[in-house]
Amino acid sequence: MGEKTNPPKKGEAARKERLAEALRANLQKRKAQTRSRRAGDADQRSEGLPAAGKMHKG
Repeated sequence: MGEKTNPPKKGEAARKERLAEALRANLQKRKAQTRSRRAGDADQRSEGLPAAGKMHKG
């Protein structure tokens, strides 16, 4: 019974390592999203207004 009340330290360390890695991956993903928005990349959706260049036939 003593084994179940005190989890092994290896499992706890592994869990913390997995959580830290997941946190880093999430942060990198969010940074990439922010950079993309700042760069003003074109929206890939088909709905919405046409681009200004296509509206003017000059």
